[in-house]
Amino acid sequence: MTSTMEPAAIPARVAAGATGDPAASRAGKRLRDQAGATPWLFMAPYLALFAAFVVLPVVLGLWMSLHNWDYTMPFQPWVGFDNYVQLFTPGSTTFELFWGSMRATAIFTIGSVPFLLVIPLLVALLMAQKFPGRNFFRAVYFAPYVLGVAVVAVLWRYLLDNNVGLVNSYLGVLGLPDDIAWTTSTPAAWVALIGVTVWWTLGFNAVIYLAALQDIPRELYEAAKMDGATAIQQFRHVTLPGLRPILSFITITTLLASANMFGQSFLMTRGAPGRETRTAIYQIAETGLRNYQMGDAAAMSYVLTLFLIALSVVIFWLFRERDDAKRGPKTKEVRA
Repeated sequence: MTSTMEPAAIPARVAAGATGDPAASRAGKRLRDQAGATPWLFMAPYLALFAAFVVLPVVLGLWMSLHNWDYTMPFQPWVGFDNYVQLFTPGSTTFELFWGSMRATAIFTIGSVPFLLVIPLLVALLMAQKFPGRNFFRAVYFAPYVLGVAVVAVLWRYLLDNNVGLVNSYLGVLGLPDDIAWTTSTPAAWVALIGVTVWWTLGFNAVIYLAALQDIPRELYEAAKMDGATAIQQFRHVTLPGLRPILSFITITTLLASANMFGQSFLMTRGAPGRETRTAIYQIAETGLRNYQMGDAAAMSYVLTLFLIALSVVIFWLFRERDDAKRGPKTKEVRA
């Protein structure tokens, strides 16, 4: 006889509890309690980290936004929603700074997101084809993404220097203007920030697109060809519908990443000229960490968060399935 209980013995004991056996009932309850607690034990490390680094900062940030919070002072006076009111009051100390930074964030987001949706898709369509050296080119397009923002920003700051930068030197060789102040004038600064960001991050979106393209059944393309569909028609009626879920994901993640841009502006342009390229995250960091106005900075961050939540909801709505609309009105079933 082995020391282990046979699998059939456990249900038998549990079932015995239903007949009134107290011992079997207690054993069955222990087994159910153990089975219910096991998933929570596996999730406990993640839940502890999530609570410490997500939930607690969110709650603390909301609490700080309701105070005149200066961490260099011993007391933090309660001001209620005054920090939020000041953000929407023209002429206040934070109104112009915050909404100027929101304008800069909108310019960067509107300028970068379309490129980061279209160019990676074109790259993925190209990389999905079979040709010699395909894996090498895939690696080349993805390679910049593994670099940190500090490396990318400092590298391009030197390349775009209007005095000794290689970009202006090459423009001069081509007979084009070679005195462009890429980091200290607009719109050149926006061209530089958007161009560098697209070059740096397009590989990530391209990889996601490529994986999604490979999941589209080849039979759909073959059926479309048999029906006489052109390449453009195949892209419109087969590729794009197949990419709908991934396109929604990429749009939201790219928009959120663009709206939270900080490192490129901080290291490449320093917010210049003036405050033109100082994004919302840049302004929040400066307000809270440099000017010690943590309450105002927390309020700014929550207003920005609400805007991003609203944009995400709109994008989900735009990419929702419209099957019911395509089917038209429902018809009543006709019975004989």
